[in-house]
Amino acid sequence: MNKKTVALLSGGVSPEREVSLSSGDQVAAALNKDKYTVRRFDPACDLGRLVAEAEAIDVALIVLHGAFGEDGTVQGLLDLLDIPYQGSGVLGSAVAMNKVLSKERYLQAGLPVPAHRVVRHGEAIRPDDWIEGLGLPLVVKPSSCGSSIGMGIVREAVDLPAALDDAFTHDDTVLLEAFIRGREITGSVIGNADLEALPLIEIIPTTGHDFFDYRAKYVAGETQEICPAPLAPDVTAEAQRLAVLAHRALCCDGYSRTDMILAEEGFFILETNTIPGMTRTSLFPQAAAAAGLPFDRLLDRLIELGVERHRLRKAHTSGQLR
Repeated sequence: MNKKTVALLSGGVSPEREVSLSSGDQVAAALNKDKYTVRRFDPACDLGRLVAEAEAIDVALIVLHGAFGEDGTVQGLLDLLDIPYQGSGVLGSAVAMNKVLSKERYLQAGLPVPAHRVVRHGEAIRPDDWIEGLGLPLVVKPSSCGSSIGMGIVREAVDLPAALDDAFTHDDTVLLEAFIRGREITGSVIGNADLEALPLIEIIPTTGHDFFDYRAKYVAGETQEICPAPLAPDVTAEAQRLAVLAHRALCCDGYSRTDMILAEEGFFILETNTIPGMTRTSLFPQAAAAAGLPFDRLLDRLIELGVERHRLRKAHTSGQLR
């Protein structure tokens, strides 16, 4: 068997660096050493080495989160280096990373989203107008951050300016959303042209968390995650349908995970992750395992999908496919 040389990218410069490094450690340990030779790269310091070694690399696994990793920038570099990689390309990565653009694409596709407003740095603060339109509580989140960084829930009008100041430290564009009460569900999909919806997961943060915040995501015991989610078959089918439609609406490839709220009036789409957490106990691997795809085979599958997408893209570019 010819072993593939895998460039494993983790770390980076975003606030999610430590999560990325931890995920990279687990991915490196799980990759089948009979199939792969793993070379690790931290984009914070190793981009020059990545470029220098590009010709020896067969495929890349991107285990980066946040800016300069999940937003299409690293994907563009790998495209220039002609290195296949798992997941979405430049377009899908950039659109999904930007919550404002994502909302626009969801709406164009007819997907249900919470009522929202966009606020840009330097605009006049109008709490009364925004609260009149969105109600209280409302959710404040930077447009282009992951892992709930910079996100807060405002329950009193007087607290809105401080929440905006916090969000603006991470982005110059902030999203205000109506707070939707309900059950938090996440739906994962995998595939290129043919998408498979994986079993759903219900996320239940423990007491003390207003929402699935950074601590609830990454501290053991802070969240109960139920897979498969205990939903009626027709409700499960609808959530999986919405996850597939969200994936396609944002021009994603390979895999994604879409978070949503199940309220009394139905589902509301929150956001789509193009590089979901990638430890054995992260949400996407949990869903894959429930579908019969253990962690090591999931990594194999993501690599296969990335190589397939790269091959088809090159064939289209060269005019071999008509």
